[in-house]
Amino acid sequence: MRTAELVEQRRKAWISLDELCDVPISRWTPQQALRFSALYRDACSDLAMADQLRLPPATIEYLQRLVARSHSRLYSSNSFPVSRWYQFILKTAPQAVFSDICVRIAFCVFFGMFSIAAFLGWAEGLFPNFAETIVGTEQIESIERMYSQPLAGNYQSYTSSAAYYIQHNTSIGLQCFALGPLILPTILKLAYNALSLGAIFGYMARPGVSQGDNFFQFVTAHGVFELTAIALSAAAGLRLGLGWIATDGLTRLDSFKKNAEKALPLLIVAVMLFILAAFTEGFISPSPLPYYLKILCSVGSASLLMFYFCVLGYPPDTMQPNEHPRIGR
Repeated sequence: MRTAELVEQRRKAWISLDELCDVPISRWTPQQALRFSALYRDACSDLAMADQLRLPPATIEYLQRLVARSHSRLYSSNSFPVSRWYQFILKTAPQAVFSDICVRIAFCVFFGMFSIAAFLGWAEGLFPNFAETIVGTEQIESIERMYSQPLAGNYQSYTSSAAYYIQHNTSIGLQCFALGPLILPTILKLAYNALSLGAIFGYMARPGVSQGDNFFQFVTAHGVFELTAIALSAAAGLRLGLGWIATDGLTRLDSFKKNAEKALPLLIVAVMLFILAAFTEGFISPSPLPYYLKILCSVGSASLLMFYFCVLGYPPDTMQPNEHPRIGR
């Protein structure tokens, strides 16, 4: 009798919890949210008690379903969080990229080495064999054969080309990111890619290389997205590596988790840029569009990234116009 009375006494709370599960989380009032948390904890305790007291199987099964349903309602939502994604993509991510020192290091290493290698590869009179030394004579000859004919895009092959470039470009970024916790291998991998790409760009820009026009017809449109994504992937990896070294008083594991959260926006932006580069490389770069349109595409891409990283990413000024920071005593 006591067990039956206990079940009957708790049944009202179970019904209340079941009814709250029918209401979408977005429509909960603060009081309902607090009540749901309390009822959910009580239901978990009741389930444990039911197992110990060996209540009827039907009661135990009901409590198991109720706890599982409550857990699903609390930790998942069927609605798409559009506002959160909007906040993340247009505010959190660009501000994380703008303020992260690892991004600045990766950009300096990658684009600095790329620029130097491009100049050395182009200056045939000063460094005649620089490109061949960096990437190999066979690779240079292969690139020359690849761009020996003018572009004449086949639109039926663009879809497969885009899929291939997504896989190829993302693999480069994943390598730079995966080596991040080791720090030095990531910097070396980033520098190697910068030297290789820069040497190829510089070599193909030489006046005596006839295939250069076709090469730049292909790479101009998508190059901005692709190169930036590679640098961002390395920056995300470096952020993870920094967690092992600069712990700020935390344990190494806690510091790693904290820096992993900081690296996530960098990695997501890098993935988005890789996808944009892949579709541009698959659909626009090989097409027979006039070269000035591809230049406009490149300039537009660079302008978009500058706006995204520098304008949207600039830290907001939280002080009022006439408010001055207080000086402590």
